Amino acid sequence: MTTLPSAATRPFAVFISSLVAFSISTPAFAESGKIDAADTAWMIMATALVLMMTIPGLALFYAGMVRKKNVLATMAQSLTAVGIVSILWVVYGYSLAFVGDDAWLGNLERVLLNGMAMDGTNPIAKTLPEALFVIYQMTFAIITVALVAGSVADRMRFSSFVIFSIGWFTLVYVPLAHWVWGGGFLQQAGVLDFAGGLVVHLSAGTAGLVAAIVMGSRRGYGTENLAPHDLSLAVIGTGLLWVGWFGFNGGSALKADSHAVMAILATHLAACAGAMTWSAIEWLTRRKPSVLGMISGAVAGLGTITPASGFVAPWHGIVIGVMAGAVGAQTSFQV
Repeated sequence: MTTLPSAATRPFAVFISSLVAFSISTPAFAESGKIDAADTAWMIMATALVLMMTIPGLALFYAGMVRKKNVLATMAQSLTAVGIVSILWVVYGYSLAFVGDDAWLGNLERVLLNGMAMDGTNPIAKTLPEALFVIYQMTFAIITVALVAGSVADRMRFSSFVIFSIGWFTLVYVPLAHWVWGGGFLQQAGVLDFAGGLVVHLSAGTAGLVAAIVMGSRRGYGTENLAPHDLSLAVIGTGLLWVGWFGFNGGSALKADSHAVMAILATHLAACAGAMTWSAIEWLTRRKPSVLGMISGAVAGLGTITPASGFVAPWHGIVIGVMAGAVGAQTSFQV
């Protein structure tokens, strides 16, 4: 015998039924393409590598540079960024960033991934399942929000970081991703950003700088010892970031081809050049290179090569890495 829902549960049942009906509605944007098995396999790996950059890569990198009492709080910010951004990306972020061809913002045809077919593709990545393109771009959104956390360590309460993450993701990251990658006005104007130098690093860096200025000095600055708690954690985090960056830059080719390989090679060389340049400058000016300088130079090289990684020759990666390490070292000495 079928039991009818009670008056108390009937509104909830109606909501669930409506949600199911919405999710199986006719696709409005799905586009059939020839899905390539090799491209799909590589992009699955690249997606895992980029997610690894945040958890545990970035979490360890930041945790090793803060005081002992803030290690878990700093790691929690990276974990929170993963959870919040993943959900928001599926709810509306992906649709507004990569669906539609408006110059300023996408549309809401893919809210909650409505209409995404099993074998459907996005016009931007015609050889990949759309679901794979969704989660790959999701990992970029995740790490962009998580990057800002390093600038507000010892400055921002956890609840404030949650509110900031939601607002900044919605008002800054999503529109910027559409402008540069989703067919927006910057892409139409010819702006080139192969893997996120503008969308990810410049936006997160600017947000972090502004947040640090607005919030002021870290608690205890000038009166307490703010030395890094455990640089070994930061070194491990750097290694995970370095390897994960191969998926970040190489995966941005959206294919398993020579373009991806050249991007990975340029990326690796830039990191090496950045690390060695920073260390060499420390050696010359302070008579002793430091582990902190090495990992800082490596990350500087990785971040700087990102927007150009798919457009340059390998030796260009060395030049870019040297410049990043030199500028970063000299700037750090003056701060």
